[in-house]
Amino acid sequence: MTNETITAAAGTWKLGQFTVNRLGFGAMRLMSRADGGPSDRDRAISVLRRAVELGVNHIDTAAFYFSPLRSANELVNTALAPYGDDLVIATKVGPGRGPSGDWVPMATPEQLRGQVEENLRQLGRDRIDVVNLRIGEGLERGAGSLADRFGALSELRDEGLIGELGISNVQPAHLAEAQAIAPVVCVQNQYGLTARREDDELVRLCAEQGVAFVPFFAVASGAEDERVDAVAKAHGVSAAQVRLAWTLHQGPNVLAIPGTGDPAHLEQNVAAGALELTDAELAALNSIAKP
Repeated sequence: MTNETITAAAGTWKLGQFTVNRLGFGAMRLMSRADGGPSDRDRAISVLRRAVELGVNHIDTAAFYFSPLRSANELVNTALAPYGDDLVIATKVGPGRGPSGDWVPMATPEQLRGQVEENLRQLGRDRIDVVNLRIGEGLERGAGSLADRFGALSELRDEGLIGELGISNVQPAHLAEAQAIAPVVCVQNQYGLTARREDDELVRLCAEQGVAFVPFFAVASGAEDERVDAVAKAHGVSAAQVRLAWTLHQGPNVLAIPGTGDPAHLEQNVAAGALELTDAELAALNSIAKP
């Protein structure tokens, strides 16, 4: 398969005005090695460029993705600017970090402008394509109302600083609350084969409304299950690729944004977009999460 064929195999979805391949890339893992040490900057930049060469056109990042020596936004800017017309950059605001890395659990509505402008400066852009409002950081997921903060972002969208809006770390009621204020193009929650499966209903709700569901940590697993291993062996792929394929099989509105700083893992992640699972295999995998 050519690069275009591999990325096209997973299909596309529209984030409002933007069309993206369903297999994207998350920038969070670019800052550090698996052992916690600083990543190799040149390798991180090469991974980003290779992702785009492979047909990835949806990059997920955030200003609060940084380590003592690396910033995800700076790496994205260095690697990919000037940005291609079809490249969609998504970021998150709400929680934040001070210069020393200390967490700010949740910005006020007034502080969100500064967070959006911080992303604009770091990415070297006049507009962020998609901005997700993340709520409930450090609290139970979906704690409190998002109306005031989402309304503030809607005003920035009206000003032209933001293209489209999404929400993150939420429950179904927040989708209705946000939709009453401005269009929501995506919901971004932790979700995977064996994580947060209570969101199965939210995935279906998003599908009914034409909203993308964008899970993060879809590959994170802990101990592997023999049913995942069996499917992986049958296809000659890794367990992580099976988990990504399962994610994409949850519906045409479900996207994936796996992240890595390893060129080989990047190639595997992108290849997972072309992995077709049979009904029997999906049933076996789905049984993992059932009591």
